[in-house]
This record gives sequence, C-alpha cells and structure tokens, in this order.
Amino acid sequence: MNKPQHHNLTLFESKGNELLVGGIKLTQLSQRVGQTPFYAYDRQLITQRVSELRQQMPAGLKIHYAIKANPMPALVQHMATLVDGFDLASANEMQTALNTPISASNISLAGPGKRYQELKQAVAAGVTLYVESANELESIAQISDKMGITARIAIRINPAFELKSSGMKMGGGPKPFGIDEEHIPPLLNRIKELELDFQGFHIYSGSQNLKAEAIIEAQQKSFDLADKLSEQYPLPLPKLNIGGGYGIPYFAGEKPLDTQRIGDTLESAINHFKKTQPQTEIIIELGRYLVGEAGVYVSKIIDKKVSRGQTYLIIDGGLHHHLAASGNFGQVIRKNYPLSIGNKIQGNKTENVTIVGPLCTPLDVLGDKVTLPVSEIGDFVVIYQSGAYGYTASPHQFLSQPTCVEALV
Repeated sequence: MNKPQHHNLTLFESKGNELLVGGIKLTQLSQRVGQTPFYAYDRQLITQRVSELRQQMPAGLKIHYAIKANPMPALVQHMATLVDGFDLASANEMQTALNTPISASNISLAGPGKRYQELKQAVAAGVTLYVESANELESIAQISDKMGITARIAIRINPAFELKSSGMKMGGGPKPFGIDEEHIPPLLNRIKELELDFQGFHIYSGSQNLKAEAIIEAQQKSFDLADKLSEQYPLPLPKLNIGGGYGIPYFAGEKPLDTQRIGDTLESAINHFKKTQPQTEIIIELGRYLVGEAGVYVSKIIDKKVSRGQTYLIIDGGLHHHLAASGNFGQVIRKNYPLSIGNKIQGNKTENVTIVGPLCTPLDVLGDKVTLPVSEIGDFVVIYQSGAYGYTASPHQFLSQPTCVEALV
C-alpha cells in the first residue's frame, strides 16, 4: 500500500490506484454510503492519534475532546472510549456527550452566551459550567438554589497573554470569551459566598497553532496565572484546563506540530506546578488535532469543461457542505486543501484544473488551479484534512441543494 503522491498532508493510504478509508476502497465505500457527497471518518486513525498523543504527553494528564470540532454522534461515542472527558459549546452537544459512558463530572460546557435554559440543563445534568461573566455566575447560583442542586462551576479566564502564531486568538486583550484575569479575585470571593462547587480554572488562549514554542510559552503562562490566582482561594484547586491550540497542517509548506517537544516541556511544567498545587488535575482540551486529519470529504465529478484555456471539474458538492475548504471560513488569502482524484491516486498524465461546486456563486471553489491526474466525469474528488469543522460548519441550506451525509468507518 502506498500513500497518495500529490501532497504530504494526509495519513490515508491507497491500494493500487485507489484511496482507502477505514481499510475500504473508495469505490466500495461510496456504494456502502449510497451517495456522494459524503464525509468519511477513519476510526483507526482517530484511535491512533489519541494513542500516540498519550505516549507523548505526561502521565496523568487528562485529555478532553472538544466536541465542537466534530459532533457526529457515532464519532463522539467512539471518542468516549479513548479520552477522559468532553468539552462542550452548547446544550445539544451536552445531550450527545451524556449519551456516552463519559461521566457528567468529566464534561464541561463553555460559551460566552449560554441561555438560561442551557444553564438549567447543565446544572441538572451535573456537568461543569465554565463561568464567563459575573452575571452568568449569579444566574447559575439562582438556578442552583431553585433546583436544590449544587452547581459545578469553573472560571474561564481571559488571560492578559495570547497564544502567539495562533490561527484563532481566543485570549489576550478584549475578548467575549471568559473573564479578564484582573477581575477574578473578587469573583472567587463571591463563589465562596454562594457555596457553589468550585472546580477550578479554564484558560483557553487560542487554536490551530503549529509552533511548539508558542504553545509551550502559553502553557507555562497558564500555570503561572493559575498559581497566582489560586492564592486568592484557600481550598485546593481541583482542576486546571490549560486549553489546547494544537494545530494540524493544511497547506503546502506547513509542518506537523512537534507534540513530543510539547509533551517533554509540559511534564516539567506540571511537576513544578504540583509543588504548590499537588492535588490539581491538569487537562488539555483538543478538537481539531484529534479528528481533523482522520476525515475526508468525497464528491463526484458531474461535468468537465474548458473555459478560455482553464479546465473546470464541476462536482456534486461544494461550499454548502465544506465551507472551510472553499476558503470562506477564516482564510484571509485562499489556499487549497490537499486534494486527490480518489480512484486515480497516481497517473502518468496530469492536468491543471479548477474544482468548483454546483452553486451559482463564484465563491464555490474547492480547488483553484491544482495539478491532478487526468480525470473523467464520474471520478471522485477527495478533500483531505476534513475531519474537523467541515459538515457542521457549513451552510447546508444555501441554495437548497441536496444534503450531504457522514460515515464513521
């Protein structure tokens, strides 16, 4: 078996000249799924990723899966056998998480605008609520009192520092996320007055980072900040979620994150932190890093034409199913995700093509001037690095096109 030759950003293998997903040839998988377009997630690649990460990270470190990266219920069920907990961004994700064997005590809910009903659901379920404002704290206390259930809470901190070189910065400066670190001390006093079940701190400063040194620096600053703030609270700090930020390579020239280096440094940082906080459980929260490279988006070529010298492959999927690959989900300068002709991984003859979807908009471009083996109508176009922020991050109702499906294989 050989890896595809057109790029170096995929973990998937091929057999003969055809892509394998979950050990299944793409042609067979498409027949099993029953349609194109579809997303397929390889459970063995997910298992392998979590296993390798555990070997690289310090012993005792808890790994949580951020469900927002990919909330497909079957995938979350599989992930429940691999990780120590879940982090959520909505009450709907909470229901998915509660349907797994993961205990509610290892599930947490974040978000800057939790609705009152969501807070009630979370308190009733016994999950930890990451408090993101003083107003939210008072609402939780009110709900806790009315229900007669002591709410589990942790404070989400907006640190003064940011995760440098991060694809999305979620800490440092003014942010809607969390509570500014300088406002935490009086809030800790209020938590003591309210007699809520304080679970610790959550410090999430950014995501999609490929620079180990930036993540190491942010993790160290997180430990220092938690240590400083815990002096304001006389009881031991139960948990510290230092977030994630671990990125995956999407584009040519990007190199995979050196997680071994992070793990080695993190072990030293945890050992130092444990000198003052020996009972604290340390958590990292990862989404994209665990599932992003284990997914593909598969569509079929339905037309092929040349316009003024440019060859176009028109496929039956598009930005309405995979907004990120179209470049309209945060890219400043559009770049192509890794692509292949899934049933013609290798070919002696190649052509330069632009891959577009069926939508009546010039934004519906999934591959701009890429060189691939010569293809025909009916061949499969595969977009890699599609296991995170794909299906649920896309505007499925746009132009009322046919739906897409997902499969865990």
